[in-house]
Amino acid sequence: MIRSIRPFARVGLLAFLWLATLTACETTKRSFPEVNAPDDPNATSRHQLEATSKQIAQANDSDGKVKFIVPREQLSLAFIRQFNDGTVIDKTVIRKVQEGKEAPVYYLVGMGLRDGMFRAMAIPLQTSTDNSLYLASNAARYIITGVGCTFCFFNFEKNQIVGTTCEENTGGSSCDLRVVDNNNLFQRR
Repeated sequence: MIRSIRPFARVGLLAFLWLATLTACETTKRSFPEVNAPDDPNATSRHQLEATSKQIAQANDSDGKVKFIVPREQLSLAFIRQFNDGTVIDKTVIRKVQEGKEAPVYYLVGMGLRDGMFRAMAIPLQTSTDNSLYLASNAARYIITGVGCTFCFFNFEKNQIVGTTCEENTGGSSCDLRVVDNNNLFQRR
């Protein structure tokens, strides 16, 4: 009788070991998520260069007002992070620029100070058909640094920023404009 139980015990033991191994493999598989490597090694870098956009505001054609969707405090903090040099932004506005009968261009502008010098950054916004205003990550940044100027103005030509002007024209005062491609005002998540 014991001899007749041994083959069943062996089969039972083998089945138990097989099930234990199978569940161990399944547990291991669940604890390590599968990551498929892209076929194209440049796919990751290309994905990082793709433009992303975020709705910032809604323009109203009837009264010309702009309603912020993202709170101004959040925009100010985003500008401070974007400057990343100690500039403190205390005013954020959206400025509509329209020369003649051309379609208007809206700019998101952050203004503040760094070491007592005027600083500002303007980024053009994209307009949708329903007048929603979007900030695209591939939009250029127009950065002003005032030297001896308490306030600098952006100069426009055909709705585009082309230069700056110092509020006072005293000797040695200037507003320096620098244009930088792309922005990371709102970082990808």
